[in-house]
Amino acid sequence: MEFLSPGRLWFLLIIPVVVAGYVFLQHRRSQYALRFTNIALLDRVAPRRPQWRRHLAVTLALLAALSCIVAFAQPKDEVKVPRERATIVVAIDVSLSMMATDIEPNRLEAAKDSAKEFINQLPAKFNVALVNFAGTASIIVPPTTDRATVLRSVDGLELAESTATGEGIFTSLQALTQVPPDPEHPNDPAPARIVLLSDGKRTVGRTAQEGAQAAKAKNTPVYTICFGTDSGFIEMDGIRQRVPPDRAELRSIAEITGGEAYTAESAGELKDVYKDIGSSVGYDKVDKEVTARFAGIAMLFTLAAAGACIALATRFP
Repeated sequence: MEFLSPGRLWFLLIIPVVVAGYVFLQHRRSQYALRFTNIALLDRVAPRRPQWRRHLAVTLALLAALSCIVAFAQPKDEVKVPRERATIVVAIDVSLSMMATDIEPNRLEAAKDSAKEFINQLPAKFNVALVNFAGTASIIVPPTTDRATVLRSVDGLELAESTATGEGIFTSLQALTQVPPDPEHPNDPAPARIVLLSDGKRTVGRTAQEGAQAAKAKNTPVYTICFGTDSGFIEMDGIRQRVPPDRAELRSIAEITGGEAYTAESAGELKDVYKDIGSSVGYDKVDKEVTARFAGIAMLFTLAAAGACIALATRFP
């Protein structure tokens, strides 16, 4: 541990002086008791009490003084603070199965609403990119701190045919290569996460597992959110088609990359999922003054010492 005012630690020398004085007084007291021949009178003048109470009170008082001196020296410690510089790629499946209404008003609109709420909650310095995928995948918005542009683009997403989940991951990794460098630390890679929203049923393109392996190689966890219920369906040309989600595939992506797999069967659950993802981006260690921590410890020792002194001063029957 380091201190902002280390010179104040010289006050710690007071502690051994006080301890030596206390030991000396205890020795004199025992010598006085030995010279006092009238033991019965001595018991009435200075009744015997358990020695541990007296020692405990002094010990607590010394610990309180020690904590006060440490606090006075302004200690600092490394603490974790949320990273302000990170990149989140939001990859949204816009395949036709996302128009199923098993999540109100439908899977895609629920994803849009929750994505916008999530983006609005991110720290201002986070970069956010938007990728959509159906038969192909595209970078709709490269990494930026311009929230308004990303939000408008989320609103503008439209449905298309087929589902290229693997391509969605590869394109998300491509988006991360466009992150502006940090002017203060240009060589330090910023933490990144991919949030992939889909019902998981890949039909074209490279496999989701290939995309997951590529993300793992880039040390980029993918958090998957599986949409829909087993009873979900869409109607095309008057024909009803069942579109159950493929939870196993999305879970596999998360496991390979070190992310987390979630299911979202309602818009309310989606909001909770996004909160979890937002808190997982990581932390930086910074020096922070922790005087209050030792001041609190000193307060506790002071209260305990006061209680011990009260117990010594009170005669219990």
